[in-house]
Amino acid sequence: MSIATETPKRRALGKGLESLLPRVQATVAVPAEAPKPPAPEVTGKPHEIPVGEIDRNPYQTRTRVDEQQLTELANSIASTGVVQPIVVRPLPNGRFQLIAGERRWLASQKAGKETVPAIIRQVSDEQAMEMTIVENLQRADLNPMEQARAFERLGREFKLTQEQMAQRTGKDRASVSNFLRLLRLPSEVQSKVETGDLTFGHARALLPLENPETILKAAQKVTALSMSVRQTESYVQGLINPEKKLNSEDKAKEKPLDPNVREAQDRLQRSLGLKVRIEDKNGRGRVIIEYSRLEDFDTLLEMLNN
Repeated sequence: MSIATETPKRRALGKGLESLLPRVQATVAVPAEAPKPPAPEVTGKPHEIPVGEIDRNPYQTRTRVDEQQLTELANSIASTGVVQPIVVRPLPNGRFQLIAGERRWLASQKAGKETVPAIIRQVSDEQAMEMTIVENLQRADLNPMEQARAFERLGREFKLTQEQMAQRTGKDRASVSNFLRLLRLPSEVQSKVETGDLTFGHARALLPLENPETILKAAQKVTALSMSVRQTESYVQGLINPEKKLNSEDKAKEKPLDPNVREAQDRLQRSLGLKVRIEDKNGRGRVIIEYSRLEDFDTLLEMLNN
């Protein structure tokens, strides 16, 4: 009985040593790899992420970056750090893709920072695109054409109406419509708006001309003479309604337009981007809005409905 009970004990002891020995040998023969740092978790708190592990956002609507402003931001980051974290999303390859905060990310690299504070969001391609476009539209440093293309992309990619775009970006409906109309300008004129040679007001004043060649010639004259927006509006109206020679009988019949009526007419024209005429007689009359494209008519109906 005693021999029978001791045999399994020895076997168990021997088995236990055999199971331990390979581990000791493996530990001595193959050095253990340094543990990798855990990937940052998707939380609402910012993480310090290496700037070199972040990829640029392919949905970015900004096409121009002011180098002087970027240098100023880099100097500020070098002395005080990044005040507001950027927003990124994790990629399958272990890297991160920028969603919001491109200037802060670029300025951090320019300042020689190794990491940048970032909030990680787990979002789809569509969500990332929408977040990027909306975030950019809420900023004031996009030029008018960048804003126009961003609104156009929101409508094209996400099938948003102008009213929905206005709600998501915090802008009024008329502004969204005016920005989208800038895309009808000839490419040469759009370039002038991008570089700042023409302001948003100048561009909007040129829209009632409709004909691309006429718009381009008018834009060239406006920039050559450094016209103000009001002068541009008057110039455009003169092209649309060339002054006719009136005989003395016609002049006698002609009555000057009331200044208040003229101001209201100009305001409507600037807001709608279409030719507007107000006929008023003692507080009664009619408002005539002219359009030459079905798209203008549809836009007008949508604006009036809202």
